[in-house]
Amino acid sequence: MGNTDIDISIVIPLLNEEENVEEAYRQVKLVLSGMGRPYEMVFVDDGSRDKTLSILKGIASRDVSVRVISFRKNFGQTAAMSAGFDYARGKIVIPMDGDLQNDPKDIPRLIAKVEEGYDVVSGWRKERKDTFLTRRLPSMTANWLISKITGVYLHDYGCTMKAYRKEVVQNLNLYGEMHRFLPALASIYGVTVAEVVVQHHPRLRGKSKYGLSRILKVFLDLMTVKFLLSYSTKPIRLFGPLGLGALALSLLSGAAALYMKFFDELSLNRNPLFLLSVILLFMGIQLISLGLIAEMNVRTYHESQNKPIYVVKEVLGT
Repeated sequence: MGNTDIDISIVIPLLNEEENVEEAYRQVKLVLSGMGRPYEMVFVDDGSRDKTLSILKGIASRDVSVRVISFRKNFGQTAAMSAGFDYARGKIVIPMDGDLQNDPKDIPRLIAKVEEGYDVVSGWRKERKDTFLTRRLPSMTANWLISKITGVYLHDYGCTMKAYRKEVVQNLNLYGEMHRFLPALASIYGVTVAEVVVQHHPRLRGKSKYGLSRILKVFLDLMTVKFLLSYSTKPIRLFGPLGLGALALSLLSGAAALYMKFFDELSLNRNPLFLLSVILLFMGIQLISLGLIAEMNVRTYHESQNKPIYVVKEVLGT
């Protein structure tokens, strides 16, 4: 099938999911076959060390609608999802987890919402079947923080199951844990975002591969997202005011130190304000210089060719 023949691409990143992959394929296949529209399933094996890849090869050998992207090693969920987006050929791209916690029966509802005119439709696991302290509470806090900082308000940024128009994801480069921020990153291009309640099932087999260890990474990536949303094309507007503020404080501190020297006869080498003035002076110069360097890097970034964040070992299927 050519690119224009496929309406729906389902992208499923997998890491050591040998117990779930066959059933995940069966459930997704059942839903897509009943929709009567051209589709494909893109499975991305993120360097699994169990039988996940061999099972996927078997599925691809008997189903021409299945494509398998195999990584040479584990690059992480964001890289796996990015690869799936790169190889997806459908007009609508829907990533979902391969652990059977997302329900494929929600696929038609997500697509229907996209076809109402939205560019991004995010799944909301309103009744999430995970432990409260280790999964749901950190997620609720993160969702509130991400919404406040990015200005794109969603109940569930962490839900993998979302629907995107192909032109949205093909313009985005993902790094770190950026896949969860996709709706916010896409807002740079002025997309319309909606939210749909989706079902969520408890994990019955296997273990979660992405736990609390990524909270710090998510927080750091959130800082990056805020920078990209507000200053990606004008970083001097962030570093410039900070630098000028430091220079102004340096001037005030230096003036106070000189006043004390001439009117209070307090030696400069005994006055901490003089040292503070020098420190603030160098800080101001460094911040403004950093802003100018960032401006040059921004231009280099936009004018150069981006390198991929993954290495593909093989691609199976048509």
